[in-house]
Amino acid sequence: MASLTDVGCQRANNEDSVLYWEPDSVEEYGRKGRLAVVADGMGGYEGGQEASRLAVETARQVYDSAVDHDPQKALTQGLQAAHENIQRYGEEHLEFQGMGTTCTAIAIVDRQLYFAHVGDSRLYLIRNGSISRLTRDHSYVGRLVESGVVRSEDAESHPQRHILTAALGSGREVTPDVPEHPIPLEPDDTLILCTDGLWSLVGEQELLQAVQTNSPAESCLAMVKMALERGGPDNVTVLVLHVSS
Repeated sequence: MASLTDVGCQRANNEDSVLYWEPDSVEEYGRKGRLAVVADGMGGYEGGQEASRLAVETARQVYDSAVDHDPQKALTQGLQAAHENIQRYGEEHLEFQGMGTTCTAIAIVDRQLYFAHVGDSRLYLIRNGSISRLTRDHSYVGRLVESGVVRSEDAESHPQRHILTAALGSGREVTPDVPEHPIPLEPDDTLILCTDGLWSLVGEQELLQAVQTNSPAESCLAMVKMALERGGPDNVTVLVLHVSS
């Protein structure tokens, strides 16, 4: 596993957050496995930074304290609790009202992949030389793609691609996207979690190539470098997990 986050070339601060967590005890690790979270905040100079921090910390706290051994339920509850915490924080600190964040959280337990997702950060699975996206973008352009108005290959460069239709902290309730069933992972699978500061500039085939030819740490460096070389207008965050053979 490796992760990397960069402020980019045009932003004054980094509103992205990234987290990787494992329980301390062998017994807890057997039940809870590994947790990874990325979040891309919005809401002003410090608001977005605070929202993404609250998202990843709340997701970890809820997942860590879960007692019923259901990873999918714990991930969903973690994002819902983060939504409430972000709204509560905004009410208590008026300068942060309106802040929000994307959030994509995954858990791997006994080689089964679980995830919960809100916003337009993404989760990719690389298997047998091909890449597939496991999450859908909660965005205005994402809706246009789903309805057939915009082609998927045009979505990454659409001028309105950053308009979100769902985010933690925004709206009365939030319903994270989750898989219908856990996804069995296979030896040599690779997972990529990233914010739109990466995927809007680096294509899926480029992500695939970076992962296939490098270690996780080298992959992160290569992908972030590509985004920065292309102007890096946004914060860039990526986390790579490789399933050993």
